[in-house]
Amino acid sequence: MVHWIRDKLTAVGKRLSLRPYLAREPVMLAVLSASAVVFFLAVTGLSHVYRAQQEALGSRWFTRGSTELNAGHFGGAVSDFRAALLYSRDNYSYEFNLAEALVGLKRSSEAQAYLINLWERQPENGFVNRELARICAQSGETDKTLRYYHNAIYATWPEDQETERRQTRLELINYLLKINARAQAQSELIALASNLGNHPAEQTQVGNLFLRAKDYEEALNAFQMVLKSDRHNADATVGAGLAAFDLGRYALAERYLKATVSANPHDAESATRLKTAELVLRMDPFQRGLSGAQKNQIVVDAFAAAGQRLQSCNMQNASIAAEAAQPSLADTWKSMKSRVSPWGLRRDPDLVEAAMDLVFRIERETGASCGTPSETDTALLLVGKSHEGG
Repeated sequence: MVHWIRDKLTAVGKRLSLRPYLAREPVMLAVLSASAVVFFLAVTGLSHVYRAQQEALGSRWFTRGSTELNAGHFGGAVSDFRAALLYSRDNYSYEFNLAEALVGLKRSSEAQAYLINLWERQPENGFVNRELARICAQSGETDKTLRYYHNAIYATWPEDQETERRQTRLELINYLLKINARAQAQSELIALASNLGNHPAEQTQVGNLFLRAKDYEEALNAFQMVLKSDRHNADATVGAGLAAFDLGRYALAERYLKATVSANPHDAESATRLKTAELVLRMDPFQRGLSGAQKNQIVVDAFAAAGQRLQSCNMQNASIAAEAAQPSLADTWKSMKSRVSPWGLRRDPDLVEAAMDLVFRIERETGASCGTPSETDTALLLVGKSHEGG
């Protein structure tokens, strides 16, 4: 019993001696926790300050590089953009501008490496796809060029998406025309034209591209759309004249080309086309509104011109005069000559078509082997083409 009481008293004494320490433990924990929070905040703050300083330095180098790039100082721009990336690694905009500067230095392989990396991160980026298309076009990689251009056309653009898409499609069209892919260029032009408004400059640009793509009908439509709202538009007038001429619509071409030459007498091409169009209309016996006498006289003049062309051709090609084609034409022309007169044509109206068929055949077969045709011969050749299949 005595031992039990003594043990109890000892235990009580121990508890009393530890009480001051137990009382201070929560305070110490609170102090340590507060210190940890303060330390964490201090480290976080310092980290933010460090990152802000890095970003500021990167931004400063980037601004400097952008100035160099805009001024065409590509070497300095490359150095500046690389310095910017030291402070802001993997910055998308910095890498893209570095790639553009490398393109300016014609270091396409290095630029392409950066751009492919950017494309893998954002395959829908319009700027990156378009830049890759340009590089592939320079290196003659047609399939890749077309793929990247189409990616760019349907990509996302941060601002003014329609303008960027239109500009990208125009680049693609010019590329297709450059490689002589006219059918594809025509398809892209039709897609472009369907999204255009009535803005004269844009329609005129599209019309000129249709001319280059040899889609003269669509070219004429574009130019006429401009002329509906601005009938004195010089660019659209000359374009409409050239398109109508190439379509074989010579009366319409004459009207537009007359207006063009009247406004600009120094336009040599339009003046030449106008002269030819007028001559075609004057030497076409099948146009509407002609009297019988007018038609017959045109046939007589055309027949005589074809004979002169044939005689000149045989003289230039004496060494091949014995070949079958030319003598056959000459014999046929001679056998018909006495009947092709105003009186003979009045007597035999069916002779008009037979005579003109021979004229067209002579002009076709002498066109390639007998030197440059005269203006009259050129006009007769065009008259023949306009009535092919008729």
